[in-house]
Formats: sequence, C-alpha cells, structure tokens
Amino acid sequence: MIDFDRVTITYDGAERPVLREVSLHVAEGELCLVVGRTGVGKSTLLGAINGLVPHFTGGTLGGRVTVAGRDTAAHPPRELADVVGVVGQDPLAGFVTDTVEEELAYGMEQLVIAPEVMRKRVEETLDLLGLAALRQRPLIEISGGQQQRVAIGAVLTAHPRVLVLDEPTSALDPTAAEEVLAAITRLVHDLGLTVLLAEHRLERVVQYADTVVHLPGDGTAAAGPPAEMLLTATVAPPVVELGRLARWRPLPLSVRDARRRAGPLRARLPVSPPAASATGAATGETALRARQIVVRYGEVVAVRGVDLELHGGEIAAVMGRNGSGKSSLLWAIQGAGRRQAGAVAIAGRDPKDLPPREARALVALVPQTPSDLLYLNTVGAELAQADRESAASKSPPARELLDQLAPRIGDDAHPRELSEGQRLSLVLAIQLRVAPRVVLLDEPTRGLDYGAKAALHAILQRLAAQRRSVVIATHDVEFVAATCDRVVVMADGDVIADGPTPEIVVASPAFAPQVAKILAPLRYLKATQVADALDESRSLPGMVSG
Repeated sequence: MIDFDRVTITYDGAERPVLREVSLHVAEGELCLVVGRTGVGKSTLLGAINGLVPHFTGGTLGGRVTVAGRDTAAHPPRELADVVGVVGQDPLAGFVTDTVEEELAYGMEQLVIAPEVMRKRVEETLDLLGLAALRQRPLIEISGGQQQRVAIGAVLTAHPRVLVLDEPTSALDPTAAEEVLAAITRLVHDLGLTVLLAEHRLERVVQYADTVVHLPGDGTAAAGPPAEMLLTATVAPPVVELGRLARWRPLPLSVRDARRRAGPLRARLPVSPPAASATGAATGETALRARQIVVRYGEVVAVRGVDLELHGGEIAAVMGRNGSGKSSLLWAIQGAGRRQAGAVAIAGRDPKDLPPREARALVALVPQTPSDLLYLNTVGAELAQADRESAASKSPPARELLDQLAPRIGDDAHPRELSEGQRLSLVLAIQLRVAPRVVLLDEPTRGLDYGAKAALHAILQRLAAQRRSVVIATHDVEFVAATCDRVVVMADGDVIADGPTPEIVVASPAFAPQVAKILAPLRYLKATQVADALDESRSLPGMVSG
C-alpha cells in the first residue's frame, strides 16, 4: 500500500537531511507505529505520505514515495485526498467549519459524496467516536480532547484507504484515548484500513501495532516487529522499561502480558518502594489559595465552586475526563480567563486585579495551544525577549531551559515551523524564565517524548526545591506518577478526589500507571522505583524468558 524507496528529504537551508535513504513498505490493513525522539523527522515521514512534503513544506525530495500506486511527487495532496486521510497535531488549526456536524460533513462535500450517504456516515462517526451529544456545538467551545476526536472523525467520514495520525491521543483522557484507539483498530481489522501513527505516549498504542518504524535521529529509519524494535529503541513505554529491567524475552507490550510474567519479580520486591524514590508530599507556606471558583460559558457551568490550596514546593496534578473543567480552572486562577465568582490569593494578591507584567511574576500559564504565546519571527528572538523581560529572575537563561527540553533547535528557526513538541518546549522555556511563584501547565507533555518529559520532570523538581508551586492539568498518568506529589480529580466542574499521588492513581483503573497495574498489589508507580528496590549485585532468576 505504501512504499518508501531510498527517500531523502532535505529542507531549504538545513545542514543535513531530515530523512536519509529511507526504504519502507507498509502493507494494506496494517497498523504501523512511528516512534522516535522529538524532532527526528516523524512528522516529515508522515507528511511525505500525502504529498504535503515537499509540495507545501518546500525542500527537496529524493527517491520515491508511492501510495496505492500513486507517486506523491507527481500528485499533490488534493489528488491523494480520496486515498489518504490526515489528522495533524493541532486539530483546531485544521477546522474549516463552525460546528461538529458541519466539520464531519465538510470533507465528503469536497469529494462530492451523495447527501444520503453523507448523512449515514456522519451518524456512524458520531456514534463511533462518542460525539453525538456534541453534534451542534461550536468547535471553539469544546475541549481540546473533543476537538481531537472531531478531527479524526472528519477524516474517517471520507472512508480513506490510508489514515495518517500525528499524536492522535495527545489531548485525550485515558478512557477517551482507549475508545479512539479501539475504533481505529476495528477499522484496521474489519475494513482493511492502513494506519500510520506517530505517538509519544507509547504506553497507549504499542500493543495495537503490527509494525514499528524507529527513527533514531540520524535521518535513517528501521522497521520490524514491535517487540524486536523496542528492545533497543531510543524511546520506550514503562511496560517495556520494566521488561528490559527484568530481562523478559520477548518483551511484553501490554499490561496483561507483563503481569503474567511478573510473579517472580513481585516476590522479590518489598510492598512499597524505598522512601528515597517514592513521591513525597511537599510542606511549607501556602503559595496559592483559590476559594469558591466558578466559571460559566453561557448556560454551561465549567467550574462549580472549586477550592484549591497549594503549599510552596508542591507539585499537583489536576486530572479528569475531557470537558471536566481542568483548563477553565487554570485560566481562572491565572486571572486572564473567565471567573464569575470566587477569589485567588498568591502572595496576598489576586492576579486578576494586577497588570499583566506584575501578574506574570506571580503566576505563569502554559496553555494547551502554546503557539498562542509566540509572536516573533525566530526562536532566538523569542528567547532574547524572554531574557529581557526576566532580567531580574535568578532562573537560567531561556536558551539553557530550551536546550534541556528540546536540544538542537536553532535560533534562526521560525516558531511556526517547529513540531508541536518543540513549540511547547519553547513556550515552557519562555514562561519558566520568569520563575514565578506559581506555574500552571495545561497538558505540558503533549508532543514531548520520554526524554523531554524526563527533562521537564527535572526542571519542575528544581522549581519545587525553590519552594515554587506547580499545577499540571494533564491526562498523562505516567508523568503524574513520576512527578506529582498530589492529584486532584475533577468531574463535571467539581473536585471529586484530592490526595497523595499513590493513593489516588493506584485506586483508579483509568489513572493507574502501567507499572502499578503490572505489580499490584505492590505500591510501585514507575520502573525506576523497581530498579531502586532490587539488589543490583544479584541476578534476577526466572526473568530471562517468559
């Protein structure tokens, strides 16, 4: 179905090609997972499948890419639209209509599909992706995760033979992500749809893959069975990390398979991880006090009288399904968002009542769409501006912060040309340069690979050590398990649970990380805790084979 024949892609002005001599074959009806660190060329590889690269991105394409027998060099994206459907990293940027139902129908209108067929496909897609209740809602008023599902649905209604997905679950809560991936898997198995998918949250998708394409970062690519490729891949989900640690062969790719092998490992571990590697609650003065926060959008109440208090040095996660009110709560605390009732106090002042520059010294917010905060023409200009505005701050220069999160982003690069993860890293560096008392992060790991998440974890730990407080609205249970002291769970605008991370996530089937599920009833949240608990001088008998 898809063939790359010695493909080399070089962008104008680049010192080296993004992809170099890549040869791949993806068979019809196969789910192919593309993995690699941020910035190694995953989006470029996906863009070459529908001709977006190089017809719209520019650059030079060497070699040949064919899809269903069509050479993408001779067929621009519009001539491949009936064969290839694409869902990008930023769904809102791709919408062309106003409401959910209109967006689902738009692609079919361009393909001149009969109205009665369009209606049937729209209804099927609404049910398939759980969007029926949103059919008349304006696209700008639904949550980021709901927008992601609409973007996927808008492509599926055209019934393409190939579906290309770039970070399809990054904005979805765990349950919604499972629903979307289950729907995609059904399309692969039942209809023979060919799917290429790039995703950093591998723990969600790797068990569904037929093939893994690994981009190590030198421009090359290698493809093979998932268990073989992930054995040495530069990125790996927690279940694979645990399998590597225990020397299981072949590597398990699902919680179920890993749990079947974990009996001997569980027997060697104490019930709880060593205190040094366990997440501990912060103590100190009150850094943030929010009381009876209410946020409404017309008749919709997004936040219902929520109280939230944080101490200095505390890192708290706000979790919950899409549309539960997480983002609205963060914007209300920051002061720029809607807040119909309630009060916020940071160092005795409410950010809503302060000029923007003074408010930013108290609280900084990184939104779900970080590009909203980028307005200059180069990365270097954005970093220099952040340094000028934060000259009094004791935090590292913005360039140093950026290099920790996403190395190799040049000063001359345009922010709009960066990948979603690179743009997020840039905005994080800009906002953290101010070193505010409270940092609010809305889906900060979206588009970040495991290495970048580890770097973000280290930065947040340093902020906590400086007695600064962090609130993270996220669906990334693995990052929460590794980073957060406390978890606040929201549903329908209310707080329904609030407590230490181990207590909240282990008790929840939806929010439990992979290691917790594999080793339950033991109280381990991440593979590093297991490594700390094992005696390194002793082997792991019975662990070599399944």
